[in-house]
Amino acid sequence: MTFKPLRKAVFPVGGMGTRFLPATKAMPKEMLPVVDRPLIQYAVDEALEAGIEQMIFVTARGKGALEDHFDIAYELESTMQARGKSLAALENTRLKPGSPAYVRQQEPMGLGHAVWCARDIVGDEPFAVLLPDDFMVGKPGCLKQMVDAYNKVGGNLICAMEVSDEATEKYGIITPGGQEGSLTEVKGLVEKPKAGTAPSNLAVIGRYVLQPEVMRVLETQEKGAGGEIQLTDAMAKMIGNQPFHGVTFDGVRHDCGDKAGFIEANIAMAFARDDIGPKVKAYAASLLG
Repeated sequence: MTFKPLRKAVFPVGGMGTRFLPATKAMPKEMLPVVDRPLIQYAVDEALEAGIEQMIFVTARGKGALEDHFDIAYELESTMQARGKSLAALENTRLKPGSPAYVRQQEPMGLGHAVWCARDIVGDEPFAVLLPDDFMVGKPGCLKQMVDAYNKVGGNLICAMEVSDEATEKYGIITPGGQEGSLTEVKGLVEKPKAGTAPSNLAVIGRYVLQPEVMRVLETQEKGAGGEIQLTDAMAKMIGNQPFHGVTFDGVRHDCGDKAGFIEANIAMAFARDDIGPKVKAYAASLLG
């Protein structure tokens, strides 16, 4: 059975990044670098690997640096070429004409509202949602793993990750049905259940493949937790009406919305590099005595 191809991805990047102030006072948090690439670039590269053709950025005031990053920097490129320097480092920052689309979320009303802001560009197609704060490291990438699963079962998919019993109260948790390999049927979603009360230890992480009908649910979605329009609430209403599965990610996730997680991601990615890894490891060893 073939399903409508997945061509579009939504990146909700309108947040203010208050946890990283003052660094984010004048720079979008999505532009914070992990080694030498901004968070948003890793997410876009993940989408490109999965075959996504159009990137839809849901932005807000003060996010112009994101648009500049994915534009052609004529002065920079011409200067580098004149000096005989390679442009390889800029390769995926120049998205094809028509690929990037930008829409503003004028009020910070939650993830569900941010996704809904992209409705006119998404149209009547399935689409992916990627949260750049969730820094996913795997081969293949997280979204590619999910697209491969989508091509088998269709419907809606959410990225799942096993967490400890004590950590369930930090996440949305899947009420599981049948399991086959990395796929788990989703019977329900419970938001941040207290330790010992969760229906499973499969947490929902910031990657989604959704059918366009979710936009119609979000259209009338009332505010939920935190006084915001929650994507989880809208997805929960679709369970039972359309196929819904969790895909357990085969890889490592770093929470780059958290300062410690952001530093951990930088250390892990630096260690993995051939060019700087040995030097950084030696320095880390000296710090640890």
